[in-house]
Amino acid sequence: MHTVVVGTSGVTASDVLAVARGGARVDLSAEAVAALAASREIVDALAAKPEPVYGVSTGFGALATRHISPELRTQLQRNIVRSHAAGMGPRVEREVVRALMFLRLKTVCSGHTGVRPEVARTMADVLNAGITPVVHEYGSLGCSGDLAPLSHCALALMGEGEAEGPDGVVRPAGELLAEHGIRPVVLREKEGLALLNGTDGMLGMLVMALADLDILYKSADVTAALSLEALLGTDRVLAPELHAIRPHPGQAASAANMLAVLKGSGLTGHHQDDAPRVQDAYSVRCAPQVAGAGRDTLAHARLVAEREIASAVDNPVVLPDGRVESNGNFHGAPVAYVLDFLAIAVADLASIAERRTDRLLDKNRSHGLPPFLADDAGVDSGLMIAQYTQAALVSELKRLAVPASADSIPSSAMQEDHVSMGWSAARKLRTAVDNLTRVVAVELYTATRAVELREGLTPAPATRAVVEALRAAGAAGPGPDRHLAPDLAAADAFVRDGRLVAAVETVTGPLN
Repeated sequence: MHTVVVGTSGVTASDVLAVARGGARVDLSAEAVAALAASREIVDALAAKPEPVYGVSTGFGALATRHISPELRTQLQRNIVRSHAAGMGPRVEREVVRALMFLRLKTVCSGHTGVRPEVARTMADVLNAGITPVVHEYGSLGCSGDLAPLSHCALALMGEGEAEGPDGVVRPAGELLAEHGIRPVVLREKEGLALLNGTDGMLGMLVMALADLDILYKSADVTAALSLEALLGTDRVLAPELHAIRPHPGQAASAANMLAVLKGSGLTGHHQDDAPRVQDAYSVRCAPQVAGAGRDTLAHARLVAEREIASAVDNPVVLPDGRVESNGNFHGAPVAYVLDFLAIAVADLASIAERRTDRLLDKNRSHGLPPFLADDAGVDSGLMIAQYTQAALVSELKRLAVPASADSIPSSAMQEDHVSMGWSAARKLRTAVDNLTRVVAVELYTATRAVELREGLTPAPATRAVVEALRAAGAAGPGPDRHLAPDLAAADAFVRDGRLVAAVETVTGPLN
């Protein structure tokens, strides 16, 4: 099994995906262990002094004014974890919990948190055992980090609360630790606080959304090309020289993908004699501009994610010169903004895809296709309600595009008087990505049926490869009405697991 080694200089997005989704093992580098020990020495020295130091010998948040005596500090650290593990609602997905645990371990290993090496090793052991703490949907305001979600993870390290075992069964965390020979941690000064104070949940969800959207944007270029082909549109608008004079890189990449898919098509450029067209509709002609803007948004979000992955987010932090300083690096604004930005781009990509689907189904705008692509219109309804489902998804995506990061609600007796709501932005983006996948699947199902109905015209080789692969995956072609939900589910799975892109790339080579 692949092993990810965590050092002091951070990890990569690929490492996060390998641990969260691929079940990769985690190990600590010798450099990280040495840095953990060195920063712990600094914390221990400060703990021995009579002067109060925030997070080491004081309370937290609005209670930071109280100096805590040495005999109560273990209880203090245990109490912050217990009290902050206050999440409610449905369980968060296993991959999200693994991502946030791994990213917290990454920061711990930076040597800026003051956590002992044995605590970091226990975090790695829990991940390697496939133990996943139960984390709930609600509880994070995205400032002072994802407090409640991280607290539920820290609670499991202490042998408390509930967790899911490698068999998928939820049991007391203490039982699972014992079965795997993992000793629960007893937290010392600063350690409870250090395990809770990070943007790890929202960052993990951003990393996974970026990976999913990379596939989805390629998929959307493919389905846009298929719709253009099915509508007998022109591919001249995709010429590289047209996109070179408006040099947005994402736009050029999308146009190049569409042009590659359409290469060799016998359908493009056919304008009916009784309904001549000078230009295709915006939803067809401007597909690279809209998808390209989204791709450039992805590039910006990826830059933010890379910076955040390289960060050591904690409060207070241990600096190389021995100081332990309070700071505001836990504020989730940088991550929250791009999570919301991506939700806007996702909603718009879905919106333009739905417009192409509707055009394919409308006999007045489809340039010779039967109404709703029905076999016997009137007796058969064809794909009429598939578009209803797609429209409902797009409407939901528009609601999900309303930014969470524009909101703030004060907490902790006004000590934490401005928060990022980044966790909420991440949660709604996950829903948005799921729904975009479904929207793209409906366009795919519609466009492939429309292409097959263009008798006497030969589609592009890449299109033929998609149609053959989709039909083999269980999504039927033209014919009388049938139970449509299973076909749409098959198309959804075909897009979701990357088979659509893979089918095209057997002909075109790698897409952008």
